Amino acid sequence: MKDKLIGLFILIILSIGAIVYAIEVEEISVLTIREVMIPMPDGIQLAADLYMPADIPAGEHLPVLLEYTPYRKNDSRGSKYRMYTYFVKRGYVVARVDIRGTGNSQGRTIPYEYSEIELSDGDAVIAWLAKQDWSNGNVGMFGISWGGFNSIQMAVRKPPALKAFMALMATEDLYQEDVHYMDGIIHIDSWMMSHDLSNAMPGAPEFRLDEDWLRNRFEVEPSVFTYMREQRDGSFWDRASARDKYEQIQIPGYYIGGWYDGYRDSPPRMLEHVKAPVKAMIGPWDHYYPHNAWPAPQVEWRHEAVRWFDQWLKGIDTGILDEPRFAVYVRDWHPPGPGVDEIPGHWRWEEGWPIERSVTKTFYAGQDHGLSSSPSAQATHSLKYKPSVGLAGGGPVMWWGNIPPDQQSMDDYSLIYDSQPLGSPLEILGMPRAILKVSADVSRANWVVRICDVAPDGSVTQVGGAAFNGTHRKSAREPEDLIPGKVFPLEIEMHFTSWVFPKGHRIRFAINNAQWPMLWPTPYQMTTTLAIGGVEGARIELPVVPPADRPVPKFKLPEEGPSLPDYASVDSGNVSGYAEIKSIQRDEQSGAAFGIATNATSFRYPWGLEHFEERLEHRTSDLNPAETSVIGIYAVAIDLKDRTIRMEQNVVFKSDLKNFHMNFIRRFKVDGETLHEKQWDEIFPRDFQ
Repeated sequence: MKDKLIGLFILIILSIGAIVYAIEVEEISVLTIREVMIPMPDGIQLAADLYMPADIPAGEHLPVLLEYTPYRKNDSRGSKYRMYTYFVKRGYVVARVDIRGTGNSQGRTIPYEYSEIELSDGDAVIAWLAKQDWSNGNVGMFGISWGGFNSIQMAVRKPPALKAFMALMATEDLYQEDVHYMDGIIHIDSWMMSHDLSNAMPGAPEFRLDEDWLRNRFEVEPSVFTYMREQRDGSFWDRASARDKYEQIQIPGYYIGGWYDGYRDSPPRMLEHVKAPVKAMIGPWDHYYPHNAWPAPQVEWRHEAVRWFDQWLKGIDTGILDEPRFAVYVRDWHPPGPGVDEIPGHWRWEEGWPIERSVTKTFYAGQDHGLSSSPSAQATHSLKYKPSVGLAGGGPVMWWGNIPPDQQSMDDYSLIYDSQPLGSPLEILGMPRAILKVSADVSRANWVVRICDVAPDGSVTQVGGAAFNGTHRKSAREPEDLIPGKVFPLEIEMHFTSWVFPKGHRIRFAINNAQWPMLWPTPYQMTTTLAIGGVEGARIELPVVPPADRPVPKFKLPEEGPSLPDYASVDSGNVSGYAEIKSIQRDEQSGAAFGIATNATSFRYPWGLEHFEERLEHRTSDLNPAETSVIGIYAVAIDLKDRTIRMEQNVVFKSDLKNFHMNFIRRFKVDGETLHEKQWDEIFPRDFQ
């Protein structure tokens, strides 16, 4: 460890509602975590942890970095202390604020992500931080996922004290790319079904079970009900999407994405469309901060963050603006499957986006299921719909993230087109495009397209892909049923990808109509067709990047931060942190397909030991895809000194031909006795899903 821990002590000071933990380390005499309450205009107070030097010299004022999420600041102190210490040592105060009605903040739990309540509170938080006597008046925002999303949205609002931000693993397109509707198709995953569980919990360490908690948290409707009422694009999703507001982002932004994260499309769009200063980085990671990410290699992104924020919050010319704007990790081939711990490849700088030297190379699907640079004779290929196909071929894949398993089991039920073995390596970087002419013999159908690398040993690694709701072919805001049997054109822009196909490997173009359980199946048995051959037949356009002598970024290796006592992961569960499908059952006679995913984790806190459990049951039918369901069973139990508290949440989400049905039961127990139970039940008409 670079900064050796030379002394350790904890001070607990109770004064004016503040709690201070003090840790002595090299380079900083004392680092404190001070808990404060930030007043909102309506009288509600938001709970904040201020990570700061204990003694700021008289006359010295520091800039502030804000992370603003609902993910319980008290519970996350162990991981945040390790991360934030890096910034505090370099002259920053870091504020970790619980969103209204979550964690230790007051008020009613927010109704859904990025509501006007959350964002207007954000305005007040930023103004408060800028006015403190230890602040220099300049605030930066940063965060991963939720914290990255609202960093972008706060930049659109332009609060005066917000001078720069850094958004990691986030997107500005709420409808097409967030976890609710991927590519316009309903997506129900573990996070969607369980995140309200922690919001409904009382704040640690007191866990007060009073009437305010019961009314304003436990009994608040889960946000997933709101999302189910908004199945098409429109004003609800526009409210906090920046996809059509790029000109309003006038604050410098640094965007970081990962090739195995579902939000990787945003960095190139921001580079292309935002006129304010922009930097971007995309590396070989899943949904993690890059300094402790999986898979490897990791980089010390905080070094780049300090350079970025020093430039805009301290007025120091760090040289970061003299570098090229886009750092990209170019992926080399790796075998399929989540067992890959390190992604082969290399870093390089690009000037921005789009890359000027990039060329589009078209590959045509052939009558003989080949893939070549020239069109074949015309033909029509048909495919029988198999709704459960993704269960094996997609594994634990969520929102086009994670590392998918071998795709051959999925390709067995897809239309596939393979190139000849490549005579030389071929690099792609960008958003491939599939151009199709298709039809279906029913009124509802989705299309899923994938690009894969077929190795000489026959293994199939997914390189890129996307899906498309066929009823959105004219508009995602005003969907229209398909006309059975009518052929229509379809262009599908795939998600951002990078890959070097090695010499001797084949490029595979695969097309089918399902990716369960990532995407909800359409309700009818069907057969779809694909027009092959001629200049208008099925084809893919690959963004090929010719070799060039480009500079290489020299990122620092991750620096391990000091530990905070009594915060530790006792059992981290699986590597990815997601509920993974452990078993798959099929009944060929009935067409039923059933997958079970489980996960369990345990954490130690100063107030006790916490256990989290989840079980997901995915079920569909190849003969009757309307009858599809997900059952989620969740529980978090905390062993305190005087009692054991347990929150349970059972969710049943299912469909039939016309409707979706959601049943949501929440229970709170103390020492095994149920004290409170609340149930929500609603039917949602299928709105072109």
